[in-house]
Amino acid sequence: MKDIDLTHHFLIAMPNMADPHFAKTVTYICEHGAHGALGLVINRPTDINLATLFKQIDLPLEDHELGHLPVHFGGPVHGDRGFVLHTPSGDWKESLSVQGGMALTTSKDVLEAVGRGEGPDKFFITLGYAGWSPGQLEHELAQNAWLTVGAQSEVIFDLPDAAKLDAAMHLLGIDFSRLSEQVGHA
Repeated sequence: MKDIDLTHHFLIAMPNMADPHFAKTVTYICEHGAHGALGLVINRPTDINLATLFKQIDLPLEDHELGHLPVHFGGPVHGDRGFVLHTPSGDWKESLSVQGGMALTTSKDVLEAVGRGEGPDKFFITLGYAGWSPGQLEHELAQNAWLTVGAQSEVIFDLPDAAKLDAAMHLLGIDFSRLSEQVGHA
């Protein structure tokens, strides 16, 4: 598994995933290299919506239609910090450019723009992220903890959360309900 780069891929948790943070999740990998990997769980909404988040961080949300949108659990690392995956990438203060015309931004300026109705065309907001130390993700892949497939932005931005796991599996041509929970068995 040397030199594998899963940037702009989905990680799909296998049915036997024991970690409750990742059971039945799809994680979008924003960055992967020798230093490790960083991703966002894309199908786990929290009880917090944008209206509540904006109120908590004392930002106006002028587009009240956006207020009902959920804030997602992005992963167990830095669960008190916000991360905005968006397209187009734009010109924000703290952005990591991701393949596929997307960027991951951690600065408040992107949220201020969303609040004014001047933000990116499509965005996905999480609290926290998923992180792997060097070699950790590769080890988990070797242990059959994840399936991988090239990501499609439509799955992230356009589908309801409940449909994302099946949509990611469909990219592989697999029905999630047919996967065995035991490694090495079909």
